Amino acid sequence: MSEITKHTDIAQHPAGPEHGESIHLPAGTSWPIVLAFGCTMLLGGILLGAYISLLGAVLVVFGCVGWFRQLFPHEHAEHIPVVVQPIHVETVRKKIDRYVLPGNLPADAEPPVSTPIMAGLKGGIAGGIAMVIPALIYGVVAHHSIWYPINLLGGAGLTGMGSLSTASLNAFHPATFIIAIVIHITTSLLVGLLYGALLPLLPRHPIVLGGIVTPLLWTGLLHSSLGLINPTFDVRISWPWFVVSQIAFGLVAGWIVSRDESYRRVQKLPFAMRAGLEIPGIMHESDKNGNGEGSH
Repeated sequence: MSEITKHTDIAQHPAGPEHGESIHLPAGTSWPIVLAFGCTMLLGGILLGAYISLLGAVLVVFGCVGWFRQLFPHEHAEHIPVVVQPIHVETVRKKIDRYVLPGNLPADAEPPVSTPIMAGLKGGIAGGIAMVIPALIYGVVAHHSIWYPINLLGGAGLTGMGSLSTASLNAFHPATFIIAIVIHITTSLLVGLLYGALLPLLPRHPIVLGGIVTPLLWTGLLHSSLGLINPTFDVRISWPWFVVSQIAFGLVAGWIVSRDESYRRVQKLPFAMRAGLEIPGIMHESDKNGNGEGSH
């Protein structure tokens, strides 16, 4: 039975051109257009009249029959000759210069593998301790009590602190003391981590930028938003003393981070390598040094 079917197919499908000389495609037909137009008239006759629907029904019947005969019992096909033409591909891309690394890098210079987290934590702890000193001096000089600035900071976690008098703020409150410690330690560690991540990207002597400019920017941000964060602190704060405390934190934290050995090695590299940028020249050198293979 399979042999009969095979011979029948061969007899009914004349062989086309050799493979590679033509493309076997379905033959073009207009019957789908006739069928679609008939369906449109058949439905449009609901508004335009019965004769339009009748004409549409006739076109639907002719379209279905014609399309069916186009596909059965065998699909009508045609062979399209293939004209082979040579294709010349030309690029119009501009050439990009590779980043040239300095040839006189120190022997101990190496790209940053990870953020100096420990250096940032150490800087945050030291800066937090240094920041406490000006705040306590302010409390003693202005209000004759070290608890005044502590109660102001701890008031961020308690309600009703705005109604307390100055004499009450000068007294010791265990709740505000604990909250102030938590806020101060958390903030100092987070800002220290930020210093550890960003200082390697700054100029080679970042103490001024990290110890003065950054605290001033941070103070400006707090000045505009402190009313929402801690209304009591916003009303009673002494901004000159606050700036002094922030600068003390920035100078000490920046100095601790800059003294770290990993930070010193990173600072000997160009900015692109310190920032970890993936540019052709650096990626080539990294592959060459790390994998023993250059980029191809």
